[in-house]
Amino acid sequence: MQFLIANAWAAAPAQGQGNPGGQWSFLILIAVIGVLFYFMLIRPQQKRQKQHRQMVDQLGVGDEVVTNGGMLGKVTQLGDQYIGIEVAKGVEIRVQKNAIGTVLPKGTIKHG
Repeated sequence: MQFLIANAWAAAPAQGQGNPGGQWSFLILIAVIGVLFYFMLIRPQQKRQKQHRQMVDQLGVGDEVVTNGGMLGKVTQLGDQYIGIEVAKGVEIRVQKNAIGTVLPKGTIKHG
């Protein structure tokens, strides 16, 4: 059966040839990918975190908010880490400040 399969002989690599700039082009490619990764993923996330932190720091009693879980309510108490939210007349819950997703315009929540 050997006569049906041709022998494959590998050629020895030529001396002095190759891609001398290959190492640099690889490093440049990695740097470009790193820069793109920063501007497309890391920077926008940091910007969103900064905006959320500012929103939470500016919360005041009487603000109408929506939590990340979807609860709507009016801020009744402010603490360092927790806030009190009135979700219905006479019903108040306490949540972490970071659980606030959005501050609504005044008068959005209608009780009744």
